[in-house]
Amino acid sequence: MATVRLDNIRKVYDNGKVAVAGASFTVADGELLVLVGPSGCGKTTLLRAIAGLENVTSGTIGIDGRTVNDLAPRERDIAMVFQNYALYPHMTVAGNLAFGLKLRGHARAEIEKRVADAARMLGLEDLLQARPRQLSGGQRQRVALGRALVREPKVFLLDEPLSNLDAKLRAAMRVEIARLHHRLGATMIYVTHDQIEAMTLGQRIVVLNDGEVQQIDTPMRLYEQPANLFVAGFLGSPAMNFFQGRLRDDARALEMQNASLPLDGLRGSHLPLDALRGRDIVLGLRPEHLQCADAEPAASQVQFDATLEVTEPVGNEVFLNLRFGKLGLVARVPPRPLPAPGATLRMAFDPSRLHAFDGIDGHRVV
Repeated sequence: MATVRLDNIRKVYDNGKVAVAGASFTVADGELLVLVGPSGCGKTTLLRAIAGLENVTSGTIGIDGRTVNDLAPRERDIAMVFQNYALYPHMTVAGNLAFGLKLRGHARAEIEKRVADAARMLGLEDLLQARPRQLSGGQRQRVALGRALVREPKVFLLDEPLSNLDAKLRAAMRVEIARLHHRLGATMIYVTHDQIEAMTLGQRIVVLNDGEVQQIDTPMRLYEQPANLFVAGFLGSPAMNFFQGRLRDDARALEMQNASLPLDGLRGSHLPLDALRGRDIVLGLRPEHLQCADAEPAASQVQFDATLEVTEPVGNEVFLNLRFGKLGLVARVPPRPLPAPGATLRMAFDPSRLHAFDGIDGHRVV
């Protein structure tokens, strides 16, 4: 396996569009690193640049301590798994698995051994004589993974490999990829727009938006300490609730459009109230931290009334879609008897759960 190092990678297309703006990070030997972000954020461009399928405008790419900017894809010792599988329809599964090894001149015995090992690892032994059209989407994806696996490359690159699968199969394949990585100890870079895939697979995650790296960290640190409003809103399902407004000079309320959020319970909290007085700020709160107020709520809780609009039962929990002034909120609560839509609910949260962001540039305040 190998380390991968990107140093100030920049990609500008001929039409002036900046696809990647100064991306720098290192993928450790044996790490599974995920690149995540919305469509068009630059994640696939970065992956293709590492593979050698895309030239960079500036910056350096290193694999295992060697700069590879000027090396052809086949000289970089990487294997890439594409979104559309890219299997040869006229070849059997065995033929697809073996094709790259034959091109590289491996001995027949070595090819047969590697194909057999990959087929056993991915549960393809009974499908080796089948052709791609006879396979399900999940089976085709396993063949695509196997074709990369038999190469025994230094680095695996996976470009949204599960996006064509249904939700149940995606969940199963996520587990399979995680097991495969654990078994191989391989260096993997995985691209996805699905934040659930990113959170469940990545040992570390690079969050991208508009070609810029927003934050790099472990899944839970990204979730618990997002660096800015974009990361806070992108990671998490349902998304984080945001209260945007100006903190009153007495710091007793956040004045919002058509609503005022009482903040009496923030005294003694982690928020730097003196520094935030009179400023435009955004307070963030995860849906699981917004709950229906107890009959005898704690004195430290922040409480306010909201209108119930829609309830979404999902089995072990219920999503409450609420209206507070002009603001839509979501609370994630345990199953319980609830009034009909249109009712007023008393909601509460612990102020220690709040995230604070600057109302102008969106960066985290605390």
